[in-house]
Amino acid sequence: MRGNNWSRWLLLMCLWAGAGYGQTAIEVRQFSSPQQQALYEGLLTELRCLVCQNENLADSNAELAGDLRNEVYAMVTQQGLDEQAVKTFLVQRYGNFVLYRPPVQASTWLLWGGPFVMLLVGGVALWRVARQGRAVGPVEDDLSQRLAARRLLEDEE
Repeated sequence: MRGNNWSRWLLLMCLWAGAGYGQTAIEVRQFSSPQQQALYEGLLTELRCLVCQNENLADSNAELAGDLRNEVYAMVTQQGLDEQAVKTFLVQRYGNFVLYRPPVQASTWLLWGGPFVMLLVGGVALWRVARQGRAVGPVEDDLSQRLAARRLLEDEE
């Protein structure tokens, strides 16, 4: 009976500790047109959270992401900026890292070309390993070596 109480106590503590996990505040935004709302929501999915690095602004719970959402909202609704103007402003302020799809340029060539280079290197390595396997050829059967091995085995018995 006593072990059962401990398991209930442990379960209760785990539930209490995780009760606040995953809860986020719901941001209510007012837009003057559906186009503004679509632009805002589209930008949030295309812009990266600078803290989380693997989440977009729409999904991030970081405080900086909330600030950036507010800034994007103000640029779209109050300043009337279009998608390109908002992205340009954020790139000037935070660099290309803020974009999930940075432009192809000298500073991002490794990001865009790296996977293809790695695929090419892996293909060449696989080709060389496969070629070496064929170059060895079959093992020649030498009758004198087999007879010597048989004599050794008979001597041990």
